[in-house]
Amino acid sequence: MDDTDKAILNRIQSDFPIASRPFEAIGQELDLSEELVIERVRALKEQGIIRRIGANFVPGKVGFVSTLCAAQVPAEKIDHFAQVVNHYPGVTHNYQRENAFNVWFTFIARSREEIAHNLAQIARETGVETILNLPATKVFKIRAQFDL
Repeated sequence: MDDTDKAILNRIQSDFPIASRPFEAIGQELDLSEELVIERVRALKEQGIIRRIGANFVPGKVGFVSTLCAAQVPAEKIDHFAQVVNHYPGVTHNYQRENAFNVWFTFIARSREEIAHNLAQIARETGVETILNLPATKVFKIRAQFDL
């Protein structure tokens, strides 16, 4: 990842342009061509650096619920577990922690039942049985912006 990739990542993390050609707008800001921005974003996605580009919203305001999940995943299963979890569109992000519960992720869905069903499916598919479901009781929105 070079300085151009870092500049693009810094720019697209927040306030993604709402425009008919958002990558052209980003390119103009960074003095890059639209084609180069698209090519770089595509490569970052293929490398697994970018998992998704999409809107963040307050789940309750659009009829959804959210939960924080923590799983006890054996070290040899972490990569597979993360791939399975990331396959679910309701998962916004996940990360590892140095703890007995070493993989944490957020899940958004239309109902708590849907989340419970999906977590049971993840457990079956990965063989990871200990997944805590910690539903949000109060939402605190923080802005996560990583300066690369």
